[in-house]
Amino acid sequence: MKLLLPCLVALLASGPLHAATYTADDLVAKNLEARGGADKLRAITSVHVVGKARLGGGLDAKTESWAITPGQWRDEFSLQGLTAVEAWDGKQAWAINPFEGRRDPQKLTADDAKEMIESADIAGPLLDYKAKGSRVDYLGTEDIDGTDAHKLRVTFRNGDSWVVFLDPDQFLVIRIVAHRMVRGQEHVSTTDIGEYEKVDGIYFPFEIGNNHIDAMTLNPKIDPSRFALPGGSAAPAGAGK
Repeated sequence: MKLLLPCLVALLASGPLHAATYTADDLVAKNLEARGGADKLRAITSVHVVGKARLGGGLDAKTESWAITPGQWRDEFSLQGLTAVEAWDGKQAWAINPFEGRRDPQKLTADDAKEMIESADIAGPLLDYKAKGSRVDYLGTEDIDGTDAHKLRVTFRNGDSWVVFLDPDQFLVIRIVAHRMVRGQEHVSTTDIGEYEKVDGIYFPFEIGNNHIDAMTLNPKIDPSRFALPGGSAAPAGAGK
C-alpha cells in the first residue's frame, strides 16, 4: 500500500488516464490517414466540383469549379442568368464579374490570387507541407462548438497562414481560420467545414462555409485552356470603374 499510494497520486496529478500528447507531425499524419492516406491524396491530379452557394432567403447560386494541381484553378458563380468567373492559370489571375457590370476579363493582383492558389492545392496544405515550403505548429486545443479541437497553424512560404482545427476523434478538419496579407492589411476569414463524404476512397468535406457540394469528380481530363486569360490580354484590376 505504501508503494501504491504515491503511484496513484502521481497518475491523478498528471491528468486523465486517456489523455494523449501529440506533436504537429502526429496530427498531420492522423489527418492524412483519416482522409484516406497520403498515397491516395498524392494521386489526385485534377478535380471538377458542382455545387451551390446559399445566399439566404432561400436563394441559391450555382457554383462550379475546376482545378489542376498544383497551380490552376477556375470557379464560376451563376445566378439569374449571369455567371461570374475567377481563374488562376499558374501565372496570372483574372476575373469576369457581370454582377459589377464587367463582362470583359480583368487581370487581378497577386494578392487577389492568393485564395485561388490555395484552392488549387486540391489535397490540402497538410500533405507534404515541408516540400511545399510550409511550416506546421501545434497550438494545443480550443473549444469549437463543444468539441475540444486540436489546433494546427500552417504557415505558408509567402508568410500567410491557416489555423486548422481538427476533430479530436476523427482528426478531420472542422474549421479553418485564414490569415492573409492583402494590400498591406491582414485579412482574417473563418470557414466551418463538415459533412464529409468519400470520393474514390478519399474523404472530402461537402459543406464549406455557406457552400454545399453536390458532385465531385477526381482526376477528370480538363483542357488547360479553361484557365487561360481570354484573348491573352485584359484590363488591369480596377479598370473601367
